Amino acid sequence: MKTVFVLFDSLNRHMLGAYGGKRVPTPNFDRLTARTRVYDKHYVGSLPCMPARRDLLTGRLTFLHRSWGPLEPFDNAFPELLKQKGVHSHLITDHYHYWEDGGATYHNRYSTFEFVRGQESDPWKAMVQPHWERLREKYHEAQTGSGPISKYGPHMINREFIKEEKDFPSVQCFAHGLEFLDMNRDKDDWLLQIETFDPHEPFFAPERFKEPFKTGWNGPIRDWPRYGRVEELPEEADELRANYYAIVSLCDFLLGQLIDHFDEHDLWKDTALVVTTDHGFLLGEHDFWAKNRMNLYEEIVHIPLFIHDPRNPGSGRVNRLTQSIDVGPTFLDLFGVEPPEETEGKSLLRDNDREALIFGYFGGAVNVTDGRFTYHLFPENLRQQDIYQYTVMPTHITKPFTPEELSGATLTKPFNWTKNVPLLKVPVIERSPMFNNYGPGTLLESDTRLYDLEIDPGQETPITNLEAEERMIAYMQALMCANDAPPESFKRLKL
Repeated sequence: MKTVFVLFDSLNRHMLGAYGGKRVPTPNFDRLTARTRVYDKHYVGSLPCMPARRDLLTGRLTFLHRSWGPLEPFDNAFPELLKQKGVHSHLITDHYHYWEDGGATYHNRYSTFEFVRGQESDPWKAMVQPHWERLREKYHEAQTGSGPISKYGPHMINREFIKEEKDFPSVQCFAHGLEFLDMNRDKDDWLLQIETFDPHEPFFAPERFKEPFKTGWNGPIRDWPRYGRVEELPEEADELRANYYAIVSLCDFLLGQLIDHFDEHDLWKDTALVVTTDHGFLLGEHDFWAKNRMNLYEEIVHIPLFIHDPRNPGSGRVNRLTQSIDVGPTFLDLFGVEPPEETEGKSLLRDNDREALIFGYFGGAVNVTDGRFTYHLFPENLRQQDIYQYTVMPTHITKPFTPEELSGATLTKPFNWTKNVPLLKVPVIERSPMFNNYGPGTLLESDTRLYDLEIDPGQETPITNLEAEERMIAYMQALMCANDAPPESFKRLKL
């Protein structure tokens, strides 16, 4: 078996023609639709970036036990499980979070890996004394920051070295992917993961992809929205959206190059192809930009998924509930590897029916859907809830847990999926580096809601339906129990 896994970041399902999108032409996603099974009810698990990847690799939901962090020693990562069975896994990525404190155990699970530099705030080029005044004058003041210690500083420097289309990190990722295929497509037993940060913000694409979406904007570069409420003038918001459309077009073009390679070499006959994303991104819907600050709306959590299995080729729609935790078990299934008993996900290649699924941010609501209703249950007080991080790898995104955090830690008994390993139980405090970045202190919405997607697919108006709410709560409790969620996760929601 041979497998190619394409993972985009922040790719909006509703932008793609395969899912009814009309604003951005996506001819290559349309080509993909004709060759694959398209999953119509595919959802996220844990959010955002690295929590989503932990779910993808391990086949387990992690948002109830800890926030952004590395793979733990007891985690079952599908690339390593494949490696143990003689399957070579190769990661090509420009997703620089893999190389930070909170992600540094992921890429090492693959047999080999390539890191393409320059995306977003990747600390890439060593420009010791940049001409900040000259750099800042190119950009809107909302995305310049105060210098090298802000997230904007490295990005402004990186862009000085990305001049031609071939320099763009996502373009390089797909080029490396095609090189791998040229070298290895006649071999057997490999998995290639082509992963790009695009279309994640900042929405920086080659000029030719921007041309169809020109807004008439004459101001400085405006392609990096803030996380939070929409406060921009209409013309500024239009420019931000147009730049997202441009980068989706770039992603479609790059996917087309891969599909061309599949066509030219008839890889469809013996090579599986899986294409998905980690989550979506709000572009003004519900009066918000981005993610992490608001309720988990469909635009963020309902994501695209395309699968071609050469052993059972064909196209069509799959209408059952599926989730990101199913991706890892699917790769194991393709190579005939049994999933570990701790695995929660099920192979997407088999008819595994779910009644419901849960998803969420650490410290936020627990959210549940049965495909018809979505229910978003928040604790009464986000800032005063009793929650803990469970880990033996105490790092946040870019730094370790602080001594102040760890001073309150205790050792607690194993969960049923930690292979008899006891864990540090670390209290979440407001002074934690994650609290006001990727924690409960960031959320601007915290009211419990029920939506009926059948009559309100845009989730514009919450409803009252006690029967449906009771059913959603029952699903939630059962799924949390199956996940061996910490006792306080029930208490904080009064379950």
